[in-house]
Amino acid sequence: MRQENRFVKIYSKGIGNVSEIWVDRETGVNYFFHAAGYSGGLCVLMDKDGNPVVTDSYTLEHGGY
Repeated sequence: MRQENRFVKIYSKGIGNVSEIWVDRETGVNYFFHAAGYSGGLCVLMDKDGNPVVTDSYTLEHGGY
């Protein structure tokens, strides 16, 4: 049985300094990841009201992001 990855990368930019957006397939919550050299960080992507950005399952599965 093929196992789906829990997280899917929906955005990526850069080579040495990388910025990416990852989405949790189970919750729809978006995460921002940034790496520069040997260091990096990950945090929840927030909207203007301070709530987590959530991608609905239909948009996530059909690539409408």
